[in-house]
This record gives sequence, structure tokens and C-alpha cells, in this order.
Amino acid sequence: MSQNVTNRVFSKLREKINQKNVPKLKTDIDYDGEFTKQDLWIAQPRFRDVSPENRPALFIKHLRMCSIVFDFSTELSGKENLGKEMKRQLLLAVVDHITTSKQWFSEVICKEILDMIAKNLFRDLPPAPPDFDPDEDDPVLDAQWPHLQIVYEFLLRFMVSTFTDGRILKKYVDRSFLCNLINLFRSEDPRERDYLKTILHRVYGKFMSFRSYIREAVTNVFYDVVYEDDGHPGISELLEILGSIVNGFALPLKNEHRTFLLRVLLPLHKCKNLAQFHQQLAYCTIQFIEKDPTLATDILAGLLQYWPLQSSQKELLFLNELDEVLDNSQVEQVLQVNTPLVIQIAKCMGSPHFQVAERALFLWNNDILLEYSRECKEKIIPLLVPELYKNAQFHWNQPVKTLTNNVTRLFTDLDGELFNQEEMKLAAEEDQEKQKHKEQKMVEQRQDFWASFKAKHSDAGTNVTA
Repeated sequence: MSQNVTNRVFSKLREKINQKNVPKLKTDIDYDGEFTKQDLWIAQPRFRDVSPENRPALFIKHLRMCSIVFDFSTELSGKENLGKEMKRQLLLAVVDHITTSKQWFSEVICKEILDMIAKNLFRDLPPAPPDFDPDEDDPVLDAQWPHLQIVYEFLLRFMVSTFTDGRILKKYVDRSFLCNLINLFRSEDPRERDYLKTILHRVYGKFMSFRSYIREAVTNVFYDVVYEDDGHPGISELLEILGSIVNGFALPLKNEHRTFLLRVLLPLHKCKNLAQFHQQLAYCTIQFIEKDPTLATDILAGLLQYWPLQSSQKELLFLNELDEVLDNSQVEQVLQVNTPLVIQIAKCMGSPHFQVAERALFLWNNDILLEYSRECKEKIIPLLVPELYKNAQFHWNQPVKTLTNNVTRLFTDLDGELFNQEEMKLAAEEDQEKQKHKEQKMVEQRQDFWASFKAKHSDAGTNVTA
């Protein structure tokens, strides 16, 4: 009991100390107290209509009135709509003020700004409809956007302003603020995520001390997506930020960055909604290769590990990325995964899905793959001949057959004797298989004949006995 009393006493003392640390502005404008929606019905003076010494107080008053949140999900009365419009006008006024004025920043102002931003942005996000399909349906738009858009614009200009003191800002932009900001990437509204992408990138560039935490928080989001099957709508925007971050990594790469590639970026390829963010993901992997070409081997091995088994659309994405990775690799890296790589390409060449087969056949136009083919033709040709033979004989799509003939000509020019040997070996195996199948069929026919013969004579013997 006494402990609770002591805690309350110290809590009140801390509040008084904090109040003393926040200086009171000397002004004719009253900005104290909690403002309500009724206060928004009253017209407020403009910044240019008050003296310069009263503008900080008016700024604080506007910020506090902009902290009033409206419900956009229901029909409101005329006065409520008037309050919404008045808040929108005040938001536009404070955006204009920090854009056109010079001496507007102070520690008191900074705290008020971040309080206003937190009350408007850090909220429960509206859920998507239960049957919502991001690939087919139009994006879900937030009804509060008329206010949210201006708040985001204000936050962006506040962060990039040359008059914002970074040392003071660090006192209030803490980990909790950053975590709440990253959580907003779950918004289904693409307009909101686009603003968040720009703002978070600016924060990352401005505050060196927060960079490690931002990378850690974003990594945790990706872990949820990969290992908890979390359908996060903001992965593409977060990957865009990371693409720029990876581009700025110093060399040699830290173990933390290599671990991020192996445990986060590569496993993201197995997500069922890969198509929504694959372009940004592939850009990140290419950035890693440009930083450290030896990572191409790990990336190729990762693509082969997570190669889709049933989705033709995902296979097309993988083949496109594989082509890019090979363009940025050296033959030495390809040699370390040569056999699994060629086997996977050969499987795709024989796919009944004509786009997958075409894309796989086009890979042999890649310069790195061609160079590797010249060096390792003895390994490659035996792996490719069966699929090339099947395509030429049985594939239903004529363009695939034409491309198959082109690839066949390519490897015939490389080593015609070896290619013909493999074709002859394949033809011999096929004849042997046909002969085996024919003999098996004859055995089955004989067995069927004797089974019917025995049944017929068994029935005749039963009738004579009767």
C-alpha cells in the first residue's frame, strides 16, 4: 500500500518537473486546455494576420485543434461536417506555415507537432473486406484520407525542412514512434503506404542512430510474412526502401547484411503472393550481387531451393529473376551450382505451359549461360537432350517447337558429335522401352486369355456334374 502511495507521489513530482521544463510562451493568444469539436466551428486568425511574436502560440493552438479526430465512416450532422472542413483548412495552414516561414521551430513546437501527428496517424487501421483479393479487386481506400493526406504531407515537410533541429527531434522521435510508423504499412490504402515509404526513407537518411533499429523492425515484419504466413499489404514499399538501403551498404558487407539476404530476402520467394512484390524483391537481390559478386552463388542456390512446383505464374517470375541474376554473375559462380541449375532449366523447357517453356528456352541467349555452356558442354548436353527431343516430338505449341529447334542447333554447333551420341542413346532407350512395353502387353494378354479360359471350363465342369 505504502509503495503505491510513493509511486503516485513521485509520478506527480515528475509531472511538475516536466511542466517546468516546457517553457510557457508569452503571448496574447490562448492555446491552453483541451480543444473540442465546438472550437473548430469558430473562425481562427491566419498567421499573416498576427504579429510575429504571437505566431508560435497560434501555431500551437492550430496543432492542438488539428489533433481532434473525426469519424468518416458514418453520416454526420451539418456542424460536424463544418468542423471537418475547418480542420482541413487548419491543416493546410500549418503545412503552408512550415513551408514558407523560417523561424518556426522550437522544442515546444516539436513536441506539439509529434503529438498531433501521433493522434491523427497512429490509429486502428480499417480492415479489408473478408473476400478482398488484392490481385483482382480495386484497392481499399481509407475514408479519412481528406485529413490524413495533409497530415502526411505535413510530416514529410517537417522531416525534410532545413529549419528542423535534428538534435531536438531525436529526443521525441523514439523507437516507439518508429515502430508505430512501420506498423502503418499494413494500411490497405496505397496512397498512405506511398507517403510512408517516402517518410521512412527520409528518417533513415536523417538519423544515423535509428538506422539499425529501422532495419531490425522491417526485418521482423518480413519474418512474420515468411514464417507466419502473414498477408502484409506493404511489403513492396518496404522492399523499395531496402533496395535503396542495400545500395548504400559499405564494403565489405557485414555478417548482419549477409544473414538478412539468406534468412529474409531469399525465403520471401516462397510466399504465395510473391507477384505483388517480386519486382522490388528481385531489385534487392541484384543490389546484393552488385555489392558482392560472390553472393550470386547463394542467390542462385536460394532460387533453386524455393523454386515453385505447381504455380506456372511464379515460375515465370523466377525465370525472369534468374536471367537478371545470371546477367550480373560470373561463370565461376554459376559453376558452383551448375548441375541443379541446368536440371531446373531443362524441366522448365519441357513444361506444358507454353510461356514457361518459351522463357526457359530463351535463357540460352544469356551470355553467361552461353559461356558456361561452352566450358561445360559435356555436362550440359546429356541433361538437355531428353527435353529437347520431347519438345520437338510432342509439344503442342508451335513457337515452343521453333525455339527448341534453335536451341538444338546451338548445342549441335557446340559439339555435334556428342549431341548425336546422346540422341542415339535416347532413341535406343526409347526403342528398348517400347519393346519392353510390347512384351509386357503380350504377357498381360496371355494372362487374360488363360484366366477367361479357366473360368469358362470351370463353369462347364460344374454344369456336367450337376
